[in-house]
Amino acid sequence: MAGSFSFKAWFADPWATRLVLACAFVLHYALGATVGLSVDEAHYALYATHLALSYFDHPPLVGWVQWPLVALSAPVDVLRWIPELLWLGAALLVFQIAERLQALMPGIRQGMGAGFWAVLVMALAPLLHVLGIGLLPDTLLMFFTALLMWQTLGLMAPGATASGARWLGLGVVLGLAGLSKYTAIFAALAVAACLLAAHGLRLLRSPWPWVAVLLAIVVVSPVALWNYQNGWISFIYQTQHGKGGGWHGVPFIQFLVVQLFAYGPLLLWGVSGWWALRATAARALPVFFVLPFVVLAGLSGGGSSLPHWTAPAWVALAPLAGVGLVGFLQRSASVWRTWFVAGLAAVQLVMGLVLMGLMASGGAPWLTSARPNPFADVHGWEQAGVRARALAQQQGLQSVSAQNWTLASRIGWYARPLPVHVLEDRFDQFDFWAGDLPQGGNTLLVDWSQMAYEVPLATPATPHGFVSCTLLETLPAVHWGTTLSTFYFYDCRQWVGEPQPRLRNP
Repeated sequence: MAGSFSFKAWFADPWATRLVLACAFVLHYALGATVGLSVDEAHYALYATHLALSYFDHPPLVGWVQWPLVALSAPVDVLRWIPELLWLGAALLVFQIAERLQALMPGIRQGMGAGFWAVLVMALAPLLHVLGIGLLPDTLLMFFTALLMWQTLGLMAPGATASGARWLGLGVVLGLAGLSKYTAIFAALAVAACLLAAHGLRLLRSPWPWVAVLLAIVVVSPVALWNYQNGWISFIYQTQHGKGGGWHGVPFIQFLVVQLFAYGPLLLWGVSGWWALRATAARALPVFFVLPFVVLAGLSGGGSSLPHWTAPAWVALAPLAGVGLVGFLQRSASVWRTWFVAGLAAVQLVMGLVLMGLMASGGAPWLTSARPNPFADVHGWEQAGVRARALAQQQGLQSVSAQNWTLASRIGWYARPLPVHVLEDRFDQFDFWAGDLPQGGNTLLVDWSQMAYEVPLATPATPHGFVSCTLLETLPAVHWGTTLSTFYFYDCRQWVGEPQPRLRNP
């Protein structure tokens, strides 16, 4: 009927995509300006204060990209423009890939909005918003995976492999992905698989693929050089970390369930999009999702895979989900299909908004009495860092210490330039930055109620720890009128050994 509202027409409208992107960007900025740095964000921000060719636990790009802003003492809400823009860039690439895939499929009517649906499923994935607010290596790899997928799709076209500029661009992006995270190797293998599937082994007779590989190696060489200088310690750590423990089915199933809730069922339409592409030149493109997801899901059975590690894989699936959803909505004129998808979208939207609301409120009022409260993590640390600097100056202490690296990251960032020591007997990045607290050393020990440890005092039976620790002050972390946690500051003197930190009983 003339003048009637059409869901399909609205989904195809480019303004609908712009509206989704604008809303997501505004939410990211608003939340990013409300909460402090998480443990991982603070750790990687500290990279920018200790510039190096690489680092113990990750390649260096996550620190390098923050260095200019950190050098200018930019506030946290400005630092967070980096992940916000990376999320936006990834979404725009996902839109372009979905539109190009739809153009390859004559069975799907043009103008149905595959790009819109691809952006929407990405915007409705709750966990992807966390990476759009906080800069992690996965945020960088999420963007570079989408860019590699876009470049690969272009190179899969007939005659495209003759363009030297395309190959040079591919080499640079492969290298930057490698500087982001070690799991970029999965994206690199996906690029090779797609191009060989499209052009066959004759591609290897061209010099340009080898030039691209050489260029990628040059770009990522700082990681190899740093590891060579440090006994390949990062590679050894990642290998041991990836092995995990014995494989068990329960953690594997738990991982899959968490993945479904973290990224949402709408992305599962990527399987339908994959099936629809089977007769096209882009039939190998789903390997960008399959390879990393299968490996990381397998590692989850050994307890060594975290939910956000698969984020780049889900971003790679988003364009396929856009194509799959368009095909699903086109198969018949039945209105129930549109309302079914709209219902799932509404559920995912609510889940994402609830997650962001909990982050903004610190879990109040539902989780304020819980320990641990995962949303208390991003509140109170700035005030604790300011107070730590003041107390250290008053007591004549030259450093701050914590009993766990996760505590050290936050207090180390907010109390800088004080060096931070980790008292736990394990090797980590802080050993490069500050080293062990020297024998006989004095320090300001910071403890936090959400991860409270026993005060490490030496006794005749256990001569490890400090000779004396005096509680100087407690500082409640109050957010929106609610106390989320408490910080404890101790003046600790005469360090005599390395204790095994013991968590306090609740």
